[in-house]
Amino acid sequence: MTDQQSGRQPGRRQVLRGGGALAAAGLGGLGLTGLATLTGCSGSGDTGAGGSAGDPRKGRITVWSWQGPAAELKALIPEFNKTYPDIQVTVEDIGNPAIWDKITAGLAAGGQGLADVLHIGVDYLPGYVERFPGGLADLAPLGATAHKDAFAAGLWQTVSPDGKRVNALPWEANSAGFYYRADLFEKAGVDVGALQTWDETIEAGKQLKARTGAHLLGIDKPASQPDAANFFQMLLQLQGAFYFDLEGRITLDSPEAVRAMTLIKTMNDAGLVSNLAGGWNALMSSLKRGTAAVLPWPTWFGGIIEEQVPGEAGKWKVRLPPAVRRGGPTAATVNSTHLAVAGSSKHQAAAWSFVEFALTRPASQVRIYRGKGIAPALLKAYDDSVFHEPSAFFSGQRKGEIFLDALKAPSPAVNYTADYARALKLVTDAQSKVLLKGADPAKVLAEAASELARQTGRKNVR
Repeated sequence: MTDQQSGRQPGRRQVLRGGGALAAAGLGGLGLTGLATLTGCSGSGDTGAGGSAGDPRKGRITVWSWQGPAAELKALIPEFNKTYPDIQVTVEDIGNPAIWDKITAGLAAGGQGLADVLHIGVDYLPGYVERFPGGLADLAPLGATAHKDAFAAGLWQTVSPDGKRVNALPWEANSAGFYYRADLFEKAGVDVGALQTWDETIEAGKQLKARTGAHLLGIDKPASQPDAANFFQMLLQLQGAFYFDLEGRITLDSPEAVRAMTLIKTMNDAGLVSNLAGGWNALMSSLKRGTAAVLPWPTWFGGIIEEQVPGEAGKWKVRLPPAVRRGGPTAATVNSTHLAVAGSSKHQAAAWSFVEFALTRPASQVRIYRGKGIAPALLKAYDDSVFHEPSAFFSGQRKGEIFLDALKAPSPAVNYTADYARALKLVTDAQSKVLLKGADPAKVLAEAASELARQTGRKNVR
């Protein structure tokens, strides 16, 4: 899933870090501006990075991030300097989505003007690696492999696809969530905890609609924003599938994809899906009006709900999503972000010292979570009591433990590839045809897969 801020309304990635109240927002999602630019770049792919390791305990380094995460990284500097007094760190808030274009431009210019440390979303990382070999430093020689088993399942293969080179270190990991109005379901006579599959949830949604008037959930039907496919993507990942397989082949029309889109069509045909045309503003309006009883959003969205409807404390609960097929997974890491080191940096070792301090030290991640609600990929951080405290807003639930269970569950790596933006556009178009015109899921997904193969030259698995 994706996640954006000032001026523009946040999609999954933008929301990401808008600042205080959006604190709980999570990163890594679907902002397409930078990636679309990136995929349009031409050239040899040789970045001429020319960086060097330097001294791991000395140097001046710059860090690029955005809004909330940038503020939290900056707050770590005094503690970092107790251990590394001779490394001068400057954190710059580039803004999101501006950071994607700036990183892309720097990589395309052979690394000129890039910061030493770069905050990168999961959907951008493979594109940068594929289009600009050497643009990001290999963190393995600097010591990254020592932390291979420290992070949530599936994330290491995401940052180290070949098991040798390490392109970045995981920071944030957001699991799929199922936030719901417990009071509405109670009024409808539905036991949400007993819902094992999405088929059962659809039947419960019919009862909910009949007795309360509330829709089950909302989707941006005309795909007015790139994040319109978030729910579809979540249903895919709950089946261990995605738009591409790990070899980069197209799987847009896989049985799992058809199953996911068919579920969405079934919900829509039953009148259970409200229209969130307009993106973030429409979503916030729906939340405040109680239009939908379920918000199938990741970990970070809990903080958004608390901020937007504080008067509804005690009416909300959260659980992991139902399985797509009975007995199937209910856990999926749907978005994440990472810290990478520029291949052009002359202080790669010092930059790594900061990355390691921020992302592999539990105390650092706990501080960041307390400050901005950013859910860490670092599993050891969850030993802290902050992740096990009952939430008054969420009916006394220990929601940190709910999402920790998801992070501990088996979760396959996700291959976004450099062509994710193209795939996403085709998927959202296909979904709109299903939702607005009643199109057949299998047909529109097959057409989307064929078109993606034509645009990219990638092989279609089917």
